[in-house]
Amino acid sequence: MLMFTLKRLGLAILVTFTVSLLSFSLLFMAGDPASAIAGENATATDIEAIRALYGFDRPFLVQYADWLFGALSGDFGQSYYFKMPVSTLIAERLSTTMLLGVCGISFALLTAIPLGVAAAMRPNSLIDRTALFLSVMGQAMPSFWFGLVLIVVFSIQLGWLPPSGSSTWRHFIMPTVVLGYYAMPAIMRLTRAGMLEVLNADYIRTARAKGASETRVMFKHALRNAVVPVVSLAAVQMGFMLGGSIVVESIFALHGAGYLAWESIGRNDLPTVQALILIFSLFYIVFTFLSDLVNAWLDPRIRVG
Repeated sequence: MLMFTLKRLGLAILVTFTVSLLSFSLLFMAGDPASAIAGENATATDIEAIRALYGFDRPFLVQYADWLFGALSGDFGQSYYFKMPVSTLIAERLSTTMLLGVCGISFALLTAIPLGVAAAMRPNSLIDRTALFLSVMGQAMPSFWFGLVLIVVFSIQLGWLPPSGSSTWRHFIMPTVVLGYYAMPAIMRLTRAGMLEVLNADYIRTARAKGASETRVMFKHALRNAVVPVVSLAAVQMGFMLGGSIVVESIFALHGAGYLAWESIGRNDLPTVQALILIFSLFYIVFTFLSDLVNAWLDPRIRVG
């Protein structure tokens, strides 16, 4: 178990280093950052002055090392557009994204697991076909389109929910549904497949032969084992949600880190974009690492080794 953890930790650190290098490289892939900051009407003298001011005239590796060591201490530089430290700017917005991610994964789990269990208990029934239909729709339907449909129906036509903003809990209902529905198909299919496999296991037949009630068999024996891979999948989906909240936050004007990314991209605020890419990637890396540890702890072969 210790060797497995160390290997996964080393891999996570390597991936994080690679992502940081790619994130920093975006500053130069987009063109000359000094020219972007100076604007269209800037002279060559102005551009050179900005290049010297921000240190763009130094070697690439020197700039990357300074940025990396600053990022490790929480200093991502100064925002070009907002004129404030990037770390402060992101800290103000990140809580909204975290809240949306927690609500989204909670909605997905509370909806997908019961549907998956019900579908597995009655294969080829109406509820099974309905669950599979919802799964296919969740994969085929773009999040931005689903969000706009909800706004038209529940905000414009019915007037039940506010179309945008984040001041009250009602503002998070539609974004939670849109973001959670994105993760539902995979969780529901995995729960259904796990339950179908477990229900054919020998220990389930033994429990029934001993006279255990169907409720006890389903929830104490079957679901307890079938839900194990769902835990690791939920951790990965949580990472995807936090990184993929850009579209949802943009549609509903939730002023979180995702909406900040959309604003920064449109305004060429490259230091903010760099930091957000790194942070969103770290979310996915950390949740994936934690899910690997959960699987290793549950697998006796790895735990003993």
